[in-house]
Amino acid sequence: MLARLQNLVRAFTPGNRARPRYVFDETDHRVAAAGLLVYAMNVDGVQSPAEKLRLEALLQERFSLNAEETRALLAAAGERNRDVLDFNDFTGVVKRAYDAEGRKRIVEMMWEIAFADRALHEFEDNLVWRVAETLGVSVQDRIAVRGKVAARNDVALPEASE
Repeated sequence: MLARLQNLVRAFTPGNRARPRYVFDETDHRVAAAGLLVYAMNVDGVQSPAEKLRLEALLQERFSLNAEETRALLAAAGERNRDVLDFNDFTGVVKRAYDAEGRKRIVEMMWEIAFADRALHEFEDNLVWRVAETLGVSVQDRIAVRGKVAARNDVALPEASE
């Protein structure tokens, strides 16, 4: 209650603009990006606390959100995930909204979720590869990003087989 009153007072203080409340709809590129991350977190059937924390941190950092806005985005992404058939409902929006570097960054964020619990499940691995392919991220970039994120999260990757 006190925080709401303080925000109201700040909104009317000269030179101080109130931060707008975000409303996330299904066409918002941030919902699509967050939807892919939620999809990645859920694909192995386990939502670890480490994955949840990493997901929140990634969204706050990437989209410059505060905690309340992040919760709203996650709620929208979670609701959208319940309505979609597969990840392709998100990739079209992401492809239209982001350039090649932005799409590569989304793939990097997906690897961050996959490696957050210090393990890589085969479903996570497969999902991120398929999403990256759908987004048009090159094989070389996929391999480089996967290795970089694995090293950053201290995850040993299996040897590549041909």
